[in-house]
Amino acid sequence: MAKFYSSRLEKKEDEEITKKTVVMGVVTILVLIMVLVFGLPFLIKVSVLLGEVKNKNAKEQIEKIMPPLPPRLIVNYEATNSAIISVSGLAEATSKVKLLKNDVSLGEVVTQISGEFVFTNISLDEGENQLAAFASSEKSGSSEMSKVVTIIYDKVAPPLTMTNPSEDSLKVDVADFDVVGQSEKDVSVTVNNRYAMVDDTGKFKIKFQLNAGKNDIEVVVRDLAGNETKKKISITFEF
Repeated sequence: MAKFYSSRLEKKEDEEITKKTVVMGVVTILVLIMVLVFGLPFLIKVSVLLGEVKNKNAKEQIEKIMPPLPPRLIVNYEATNSAIISVSGLAEATSKVKLLKNDVSLGEVVTQISGEFVFTNISLDEGENQLAAFASSEKSGSSEMSKVVTIIYDKVAPPLTMTNPSEDSLKVDVADFDVVGQSEKDVSVTVNNRYAMVDDTGKFKIKFQLNAGKNDIEVVVRDLAGNETKKKISITFEF
């Protein structure tokens, strides 16, 4: 019985080999006929076309498997005194980008061919606003979430307290005068358009060279959001 099954198996293998041989023979004959009828350049073009179709199919398969890359949000400031802003960025071309603020969706846009996108009329809440986005494609699903961008909406002007001078108008008998005051951390201070040194507590100081007679001095404190507080002082230098 084992001999019978072995014989049948060998016969089946022989039939398969014969079929493959016949098919290969037919394909070879067809190729020769095409070369004779259409010429070798035509056969090369057909081969190239088949290769392109294969590559295209492979590319489509990859696109179906690989999700889009996370978008990149472009915001050039950390704080603002504007309640309405625009947010731009980059993502994969023609993908859909959804923007979120504090985990709440603000809408969706389709990127341009260049991959650029922009969300306009974005309303900010007072304080911190955490913005993030993800891209999606019908073929390959959704990307991971982008890097979170934090924007502070601050509409309150920074404090300004002058310690030297403490009054708005005074007379002095020395030309070298230290302008000293107090605000808050992370502000910039200018005295007549000259930047003063500001420490981590918001204290600032700058040495000012007075001219003979009346000297009009303007102190301007500006925070990261662009809010400003100004104070004008008149110092009269008399010999």
